[in-house]
Amino acid sequence: MRWLRRLLVAAVALAAVTALTVWLLLRGSLAELQGERPLAGLAAAVQVQRDAVGAVTVVAGSEADAVRALGFVHAQERYFEMDLMRRAAAGELAALFGEPALALDSERRVHRLRARGRTLIASEPDGRRALLAAYAEGVNAGLAALAVRPWPYLLLGRAPSPWAPEDSALVLYAMFIDLQDETNAREFSLWRMRQALAPELYALLVPAGTEWDAPLFGDPIALPPLPARVVTPREGARMLRLVESPVVGSNNFAVAGDLTADGRALVANDMHLGLRVPNIWFRLRLRYPGPAGPVDVSGVSLPGTPGVVAGSNGHVAWGYTNSYGDWHDFVRVHYADPARSHYLTVDGEQAVLEHAERIEVAGSHDRIQTVRETRWGPILHELEDGSALALAWTPHRPGGANFALAELQSARTLEQALAVANRAGMPAQNLVVGDTGGRIGWTLAGRIPRRVGGCDPMQPLDPMAGCDWDGWIDPESAPRLLDPVHGRLWTANSRVVQGQALAQIGDGGYDLGARSRQIRDALFAATHFDEPALLAIQLDDRALLLERWWRLLRRTLRNAGPDPALAELEALTRRFSGRAAHGSIDYRLVRAFRLYVHEVVLDALAAGAREALPEGALPRLPQAEGPVWAIVQQRPAALLPADAADWDTVLLTAARRVVDDLGAQPGGLAARTWGERNTAAIAHPLSAALPAWLSAALDMPREPLPGDANMPRVQSPGFGASERFVVAPGREADGLLHMPGGQSGHPLSPFHGAGHAAWVQGTPTSFLPGPPRYTLTLTAP
Repeated sequence: MRWLRRLLVAAVALAAVTALTVWLLLRGSLAELQGERPLAGLAAAVQVQRDAVGAVTVVAGSEADAVRALGFVHAQERYFEMDLMRRAAAGELAALFGEPALALDSERRVHRLRARGRTLIASEPDGRRALLAAYAEGVNAGLAALAVRPWPYLLLGRAPSPWAPEDSALVLYAMFIDLQDETNAREFSLWRMRQALAPELYALLVPAGTEWDAPLFGDPIALPPLPARVVTPREGARMLRLVESPVVGSNNFAVAGDLTADGRALVANDMHLGLRVPNIWFRLRLRYPGPAGPVDVSGVSLPGTPGVVAGSNGHVAWGYTNSYGDWHDFVRVHYADPARSHYLTVDGEQAVLEHAERIEVAGSHDRIQTVRETRWGPILHELEDGSALALAWTPHRPGGANFALAELQSARTLEQALAVANRAGMPAQNLVVGDTGGRIGWTLAGRIPRRVGGCDPMQPLDPMAGCDWDGWIDPESAPRLLDPVHGRLWTANSRVVQGQALAQIGDGGYDLGARSRQIRDALFAATHFDEPALLAIQLDDRALLLERWWRLLRRTLRNAGPDPALAELEALTRRFSGRAAHGSIDYRLVRAFRLYVHEVVLDALAAGAREALPEGALPRLPQAEGPVWAIVQQRPAALLPADAADWDTVLLTAARRVVDDLGAQPGGLAARTWGERNTAAIAHPLSAALPAWLSAALDMPREPLPGDANMPRVQSPGFGASERFVVAPGREADGLLHMPGGQSGHPLSPFHGAGHAAWVQGTPTSFLPGPPRYTLTLTAP
């Protein structure tokens, strides 16, 4: 017994020592919050203040000192997340995670983004290149100042690699990948589908718009007429189960000074992205003297890059939504020899360039991947006819990516802000700007390729037939809208323009206009706005699109007559709350009914393309609501699914499927709230590999969330508003901002998850950082 007691005491002591060691190691990678520390390269001391949620204010004597200090702060708070972004873009994740990341690395290596990043940095003007170098030096100093490497590297058994200016370019490229389709997979699938379907069926499946359109320019686009007869086979197994994929994009809108109490413009922005711990954005205020006067800019920054991405500087405020224009094309490559080593161009034969890309794999041997490139871009597809498809994509081209957007921080007027946006090399975005004079404007930020030859960019371009890219549209020719007469602007990833401007921008899968229309109509429903009024529009979870589907479900149930199997569904949908509230049952049931009808109708329309499509799956068809609704209203016999007797049967089958799928779960239909399905799953990148009790300490609480797609409050378990702000330039103290996931991913940080609850509840919190809780002074050595 004495030995047992000694062993027990030893075990407890060992556990205590182990816990203490782990705790000390974790604490060693916490960011330094207060005191003084020298920072090499500074010309003068810089103050770094943090408020109660960790929002940072950097006060410096120059822009160079400000970005150097920002690099220090970003590294101390977010180095691992910065590292993941650069590695994801460069195809270097396997060096951290081993063979499980090899497939993704291989996919990304075809773009050779690290090499392109070096070229980008070398091409930047001297001033911007110096700022990027200062930022990188600050990052490395911040990393070195941690007593222990950031805790995820301890878990992985790896050491972090230093930061270089080209890594900031990789973070920029990572946003291109996040906001655009780096493989152009949707366009490839549409091309294959177009080859397999009759023209009238393809036009019906991929319309340019619907009655839901709410563009800034022009009117809704009418659907093409329904085909008079079936022109594709309908027999065989079902091709698809409709997979929901929320559009990556955002809302932004603005009102002019005529509609506000003090004459300043108001700008609202909520950028929809994948959600994680910590959040992708970092709350920031930068203050330093600039050539045209003091710069005082606040908003959100992207760790890995210097500066504020979206926010307000006292003169102008700005925010973005993803444009969903067409920023890639496949180009047909005609080989000149059987070995496929040379290809034809209008300038004669050229050699296919081959690059040996070495992929480091943790715990295994390196892999060598050969990337084949043409003058248009990398070859992604070898075709059966002996030709190939190369990818033309804006960030591959000189000027398609740059850091000019940083100049927005010091813009003083609406025109200056729009000019900066049109020169910026970035994922093309709808930029909405307001200024202190009450003016508002919209433009497309990012470079627009100039296509020549008059060919359809939704099919592979053939340079030998004159179809190609020829540089960029002049920035001065980019579409713009300044000072709309009604004083309102809105964008939400759907079609914004018409005519020649739409031909320039193209259709890269822009969203159904329902969300834009709901925002537009809310803006026109009032004549006076303040910050809470625009936040209320951001938080609008009314399900206007589903109202007609509820009425259709009710007619379907009435036509079915008394049916015990449908009784509970009938009772639970007698009233429609009309909101995607987390406690709503009727919303979830009607939503499921619409989804099932979409699935069976689209399957019947696209059956003829079953064999042609990659993996037998339809590409995303964001305008499908238009043709599906037209079909279930007009009920043409020619488009009836092969296994259905009539359209009443189709609709009744969808209703029964709601009962079968949702009613079979515990508690039956009455327990199927929207919040049960729409429960937050906002996690740290490593939490899935950890025990549940550790994951719970890292991740945000699993709370039911209101909102959904096709309404302003876009929200799903791991996707939604990565921030929300409303601000008037010059009146930032009255502005509102909140974001999910918190400033810090360190579980011992006072800022881990800070501010997340306000985001969940939609509670207004201050746009500007609050009073400083901590102050760190970085001194010049």
